[in-house]
Amino acid sequence: MAKGKRKLEVIHLVCEETGDMNYTLRRKTGGEKLKVKKYSPRLRKHTLHNEKRK
Repeated sequence: MAKGKRKLEVIHLVCEETGDMNYTLRRKTGGEKLKVKKYSPRLRKHTLHNEKRK
């Protein structure tokens, strides 16, 4: 029996302070929006990043 294709979507993590798209992820569809502390190269510190679908 063949496996079905996994439905993945491309999302971007956008810095709250600068508005830069610093990270790109592929994840399964659905679920809650991500809010993660990641490194912002422009500010040179960790800031909160929110999910934005393209």
